[in-house]
Amino acid sequence: MHNVVHQTAVLGENVKVGYFSVIEEGVKIGSDVIIGNNVTIHAGVTIGDGVYICDNSVIGRWPRPAKASTVKVDANLEPLVIGVGTTIGAGVVLYRGSRFGREVMIGDQASVREKCHIGDQVVIGRGVAVENEVKIGSFTKIQTNAYITSYTTLEERVFIAPTVTTTNDNFMGRTKERFKFVKGPLVKKGARIGGGSILLPGITVAEETFVAAGCLVNKDTEPAKLYVGVPARTLRDVPEREKLENQE
Repeated sequence: MHNVVHQTAVLGENVKVGYFSVIEEGVKIGSDVIIGNNVTIHAGVTIGDGVYICDNSVIGRWPRPAKASTVKVDANLEPLVIGVGTTIGAGVVLYRGSRFGREVMIGDQASVREKCHIGDQVVIGRGVAVENEVKIGSFTKIQTNAYITSYTTLEERVFIAPTVTTTNDNFMGRTKERFKFVKGPLVKKGARIGGGSILLPGITVAEETFVAAGCLVNKDTEPAKLYVGVPARTLRDVPEREKLENQE
């Protein structure tokens, strides 16, 4: 099989490992786990029962920022934890120091950086980039090619459409003053963000807000309002039938 499994790795019952995969020291893998071809699982990773990892994925790698980066590597990062029943697509990269809940779905070629906390039954679509220190609540869905910047919080049951962009730095790297202001958006429970929209640094998208496609959200929104345009403006209320409390 040409696999490399460290002698300290612990594998549960009925674990299947494809060709040319590497499992490093101290890895703990639950039962009924399927690991594809050419997968690397870095030291200390914990993987729950019933997890599926597709080909060419890298699980639990240490961050290695550029010399010019303002991100400093925490030498005490905890190992990556992947919850029961999670599915990890092909070519996915997951960093050390993050935690994934139960039954998460991660699409092909997505990446999730260090110090992220992902709730249960979250969907992270194909090509999504989740930067460091992001919090994502349970049942939230992030669709293809969205960008979730550092220090962003998405609460439970948020919907992020394809190619949404979040931002966290109004100074765009030109001043030292910016460090105390760097902050991603807070998107509150049940909010929906339409395709191609942009959320500016530090704004709060209120509960049940509906942001239409292509909006530029440059200030806090009001709960249960529909926003359109550039910059985003209120159009009307969100219909009662569309609110979470009225869903079956």
